[in-house]
Amino acid sequence: MPGSHWNPDFGAAASAVALPVGPDLSCLQDPELFFAESPQDVEQAKALCRGCKARIACLAGALERREPWGIWGGELLLRGAIIPRKRPRGRPRKTDVAA
Repeated sequence: MPGSHWNPDFGAAASAVALPVGPDLSCLQDPELFFAESPQDVEQAKALCRGCKARIACLAGALERREPWGIWGGELLLRGAIIPRKRPRGRPRKTDVAA
């Protein structure tokens, strides 16, 4: 998990692009949020990425490195692949199936 001086590595895929850096990047403001457990926090982190200048480079680098988990470039990654949403912990609810 990132520390207070976390500096994202955007990878070789982004090396040809001039990347924005500095304390104004959302991921540097609250890095723990981008590795949250709750689905609500995950959605909040994804929303913060939408306006980020480094979004495309961040996602490209994360996919290249096959990041094991976290929010990268506005997408939730798990085992190096994009997944649509974070499921809450525990068993899924039982639903009645029409027979």
